[in-house]
Amino acid sequence: MKQIDIKSLFNGLQSQMNATLSTNRDFITHPGSKGDSLENAWIEWLREYLPNRYSVDRAIVIDHEGNTSHQIDVVIFDNWFTPFIFSQNGFHYIPAEGVYAVFEVKPDIGDSSDGKSNIEYAGEKIESVRRLLRTSTNMINSGRRFDPRPLTKIIGGILCSTNSYTHKNNKTIEGHVKAQKGLKSIDIGCIADYGAFFVDYEPSEEIKETGQDKYLEFYENRAFRDLHFSKQENSLVTFFMQLTRYLQQAIGTVPAINLQTYLDKIGETIDEEI
Repeated sequence: MKQIDIKSLFNGLQSQMNATLSTNRDFITHPGSKGDSLENAWIEWLREYLPNRYSVDRAIVIDHEGNTSHQIDVVIFDNWFTPFIFSQNGFHYIPAEGVYAVFEVKPDIGDSSDGKSNIEYAGEKIESVRRLLRTSTNMINSGRRFDPRPLTKIIGGILCSTNSYTHKNNKTIEGHVKAQKGLKSIDIGCIADYGAFFVDYEPSEEIKETGQDKYLEFYENRAFRDLHFSKQENSLVTFFMQLTRYLQQAIGTVPAINLQTYLDKIGETIDEEI
């Protein structure tokens, strides 16, 4: 049986993405244009390789009370069980119930934004999404009715091209990540020319009880345990595999959205039975 070298395929994928990010970083000088170009590069890459059940775009996340997140560079969201996405002038407003993951995109993880480290800045963006109100309601699967499931975690991360911090160790990055607590905590990150990382927290199990209070309590009690970095030459591949692991095996499917809570805002009612 003829075999193909899987390592070579992964190396090719890594080189491809690195080339795209390097071109954006080196030849686009206007800060706004460079930022948009980098965001587009990460968005297109994720769209290319994630399964079709996941949508990827830049967006603002909203809840049924009208609260909004900051503008988020990369949102991975559900396009099966979230039946509506508001779009105005080419920009998307995504219900919080449909969000799987959010990422801040920066050229350099060691730089700063608005007087804060890029890691702290990313933590605040992530918090603005996680604090939004999410609903959960009954759903039908294979003909069976299931009770509302507990709210799932929202993956939060940072995506960068390079690292201007010391390369002797990862203590500086670890210190900044460790300082992001509660709803600001960072799960995963990728620095294309340096390495991917994920963070171990305690508790590590999924949220087991329903309700927004239990969800917030989980993050309030979350404690940093360890940060793990990949090899530089495997940064994008490792990041992608870790992200896929979180999406498919830790989260699965987002809770079913309670559509009535949104229609309440326009004074309408939907029939819950056929």
